[in-house]
Amino acid sequence: MVADAPLFATVAKELSTLLDGYLFIAHNARFDHGFLKNEFNRAGITFRPTVLCSVKLSRALFPEYKHHNLDSLIERHGLTVSARHRALGDAQLIHQFWQQLQQTQEAGLIAATVKKLVGRSSLPSQIDRSLIDNLPDTPGVYLFYGENDLPLYIGKSTHIKQRVLSHFSADHSHSKEMSLSQQLRRIDWIETAGEIGALLLEAKLIKTRQPTHNRRLRRSNALCAWQLNQLTEHLSPKLTWADDLDFGAQDNLYGLYRNQRDAQKALRNIADDNQLCLSVLGIEKTAKGRPCFARQLQKCQGACVGEESPLAHAGRLQQAMTKLKLATWPYAGAVGLKEAEDLHIIDHWCYLGTAKNEAEVHDIIVGNRPAFDKDTYMILSKALKKSKNIIQINSKQAC
Repeated sequence: MVADAPLFATVAKELSTLLDGYLFIAHNARFDHGFLKNEFNRAGITFRPTVLCSVKLSRALFPEYKHHNLDSLIERHGLTVSARHRALGDAQLIHQFWQQLQQTQEAGLIAATVKKLVGRSSLPSQIDRSLIDNLPDTPGVYLFYGENDLPLYIGKSTHIKQRVLSHFSADHSHSKEMSLSQQLRRIDWIETAGEIGALLLEAKLIKTRQPTHNRRLRRSNALCAWQLNQLTEHLSPKLTWADDLDFGAQDNLYGLYRNQRDAQKALRNIADDNQLCLSVLGIEKTAKGRPCFARQLQKCQGACVGEESPLAHAGRLQQAMTKLKLATWPYAGAVGLKEAEDLHIIDHWCYLGTAKNEAEVHDIIVGNRPAFDKDTYMILSKALKKSKNIIQINSKQAC
């Protein structure tokens, strides 16, 4: 249908002139406006029309109805369909709807409703403005839901309302944000005492609820790390798994990886950056006395052929791995990290829960300790270094 149509860039200037000064009306207007705005940007033209969404207009004028999609308007108002799901045909339906409003609604009511709608910040058409108005501007976690009770996305912020609105301010330029906005039906939130509580709760909820639009913090069941062991005469890294060792208590662990492939890739990069022997590290199998591949490229100092001593190679390996070393849990047992009125209970880098009184501390302590988690470890290792409000949990509190 558009094979012989001109490129947008060739008509952009003329179209901009035609649209200048007019009210931009569309059903779910943020979607259409977003595409046009991006195309105009590519052509070097700023496109900032006053936008009116006919979904929101219908909802404002006919609040007694639940659905306000185009098919509902067609049935409700008896609109004449010429080419449904075609750009011009659908635009003509919106024009019919607008004309009907002029005949059935008071002009003052229409003008006041339009003025109210175009004067507000842009939101997804299916989201009631009152829901946004009720959002707190405090630290916490927010949850986006679609048609069911499975969350689409879970996020955190020190200003919940401000962060939620930011999702909609530029969603027209990001396909993932646009997809999220279109699926969104309701928003829940949980307030926290501060940023640490929000970070910990977000990581916990993402792993337990598995929202479809969160990738980075979703649970990995194959968490692993390198352990340096003496193997014959050489110090050699061995891959260890969180299911087999208590990562929170071990002293000799380096790096945290979500799978074996990531761990091996990281070790190879360390070898390349520090001219370490691929054979000694176990990355490459070579016959005794034969040079590893890196040695043949003059990227190994010769531990594989005896030109570098095992002790010297071990020293350089330990030096290279130092920055990846996992911190050993520095306390005898669980501690509380104080944040305002909340006490985050932590044990061996695992977040057990947040208490507001001594009874809640007891309930949290006697529960099962969760599995060691990379994201929680990263949050807590930074928080404990900075915080001066760390309280040792008395063992009697667990009794």
